[in-house]
Amino acid sequence: MRIRKACDDDLAAIVSIQSRTPQAAQWTLADYAQLSGDPLGLILIAELDSMSPPTLAGFAAFHHVVDEAELRNMAVDPAHQQQGVGRELLAEGRRRLLEQGVRQIYLEVRASNVPAQRLYYSAGFCLHSRRRDYYSDPPEDGLVLSLVNTEEQGKRQIAKCKSQK
Repeated sequence: MRIRKACDDDLAAIVSIQSRTPQAAQWTLADYAQLSGDPLGLILIAELDSMSPPTLAGFAAFHHVVDEAELRNMAVDPAHQQQGVGRELLAEGRRRLLEQGVRQIYLEVRASNVPAQRLYYSAGFCLHSRRRDYYSDPPEDGLVLSLVNTEEQGKRQIAKCKSQK
């Protein structure tokens, strides 16, 4: 598996994966094109280079301002879930954002999306707050998770999160 920055040719495949992943936010091709063209945007894709031609297995879309970033959307093709794709996308996103000076990463996740929460907690994210009725279709609370994106603080946050469980 190879993680790389998405290019314009990848955007249709990103939308296709998203459409097969109902838990992901349902963005348009234009939304991804706008984020991709934004100097503060970062869209990473996981490509299975063991297949011919290489297959897009998942993506993660980030946006940052100064020293904070938000994971805006992420999805893994259902055929490739539970194979470490999401974990690799998060790790590479964290690394690249750290290089750009990002010290805190936030995300929102549906309260019912327990598999995603497990992934985020295992990657070091902690519960920051709860947004009542944040999502619609169906109405549901959103959990705001945060990750301290420095080596030393990241280790402390992981220990803190483990103690919260």
